[in-house]
Amino acid sequence: MSTSMQGKVAVITGAAGSIGHASALALARAGAALMLVDINAAGLDLRRAELAALGARVETHIADVSRSAEVAAYVAATLRAFGRIDAFFNNAGIEGRLAPTQEYDEEEYDRIIAVNQKGVFLGLRHVLPVMLGQGAGAVVNTASIASERGLAGACAYNASKHAVIGLTRTAASEVGGSGVRVNAVMPGVIDTPLLEAVLEKLFAGDVAAGKRVLGKIATQDRIGRPGEVGEVVRFLLSDEASFVNGAAWAVDGGALSTIRH
Repeated sequence: MSTSMQGKVAVITGAAGSIGHASALALARAGAALMLVDINAAGLDLRRAELAALGARVETHIADVSRSAEVAAYVAATLRAFGRIDAFFNNAGIEGRLAPTQEYDEEEYDRIIAVNQKGVFLGLRHVLPVMLGQGAGAVVNTASIASERGLAGACAYNASKHAVIGLTRTAASEVGGSGVRVNAVMPGVIDTPLLEAVLEKLFAGDVAAGKRVLGKIATQDRIGRPGEVGEVVRFLLSDEASFVNGAAWAVDGGALSTIRH
């Protein structure tokens, strides 16, 4: 078991989701105290109970990451509970509906941009001043392999995830000399309940077949597990990654490395 986060405080948004939870588990096992943030109150309660059963110090906060006042509130709640923020997994995001760009609903576009793009910006806007005041800290933003490629039918999601890389690189260039680092992870196709719900529709109920098909985009011929993303997040947030800044790490089984499919 790693002790790379011993004594540190980590904030995770989108913590009720699969990747958020897997990352919380990895950070807790490495010794971090946790503030779990999500708009899903029931999901937060479940995650808190699971982590507390492992002996982790855990607090939760319900927030809509697209609203500045609510982001400021979860930052303030973390400081009240723990006194500092050493690590921030700026992870909350939504996929949205699929449609061709020329037919995409404007309200749906705005909804996705508000969470995936503005939510990441607001997280940086409110957490970075805390870290800069401490003279130390690490941020990981959640991007996607869609940050590097076109994704038919997902113009809003794709645009938002491209923007996350821009925000990551800009913030990293601004704070790099201060003891604060900002990086991003780009998950590929990951095995989550949301993916299974999508595959249920696309493959007429044959989820296993859908996973096999989507697994072919990776050189490893399979989809990924949330924990495989979580361990990369833990590393990037730890001092073990002290010379990694402004990077976008693909966790995709090699999908972006090839034109195989």
